[in-house]
Amino acid sequence: MTRTTFIAAAVLAAWAAMPAQAEDVTVGSLKISAPWARATPKGASVGGGYMKITNSGTAADRLVGGSTDISRSFEVHEMKMEGGVMKMRPVANGIEIKPGQTVELNPGGYHVMFVALKQQLMQGDHFKAILEFAKAGKVDVDFAVAGIGAQSADGDHAMPGMGGMQMK
Repeated sequence: MTRTTFIAAAVLAAWAAMPAQAEDVTVGSLKISAPWARATPKGASVGGGYMKITNSGTAADRLVGGSTDISRSFEVHEMKMEGGVMKMRPVANGIEIKPGQTVELNPGGYHVMFVALKQQLMQGDHFKAILEFAKAGKVDVDFAVAGIGAQSADGDHAMPGMGGMQMK
């Protein structure tokens, strides 16, 4: 194999191993960036979804729910520390995105829950979902599935507050 062929094959292999990024979607003044989900273990009944939502308009909007074929229900949740205990609960009125604000849905904070999964979420796969906003209405998005312990869409496994410690 020639050196050029070897280099081309190595670059192609590295590119193929990278997690696929989902497409950004814009509707009105809202931009939904990099929707992603974590892979789930076999038999898991729930999964988590994450993204960034930027509001470049002059009026607030609110993510109030959604739907997907991969689960029976789609809920907007928040995780936060209360009395030294991490608690997760549905957000009753959804997540407000104020004008000029970017809201990040990340592990350990706001996120969407795919409840009663109909299939295992596998790293490298994609699935469709519909986000529902109070003003912008329904928006089709494509979620890319990162690894089980991923902390970001690119598959980063650094744990927040762990001094950069990596999960293996």
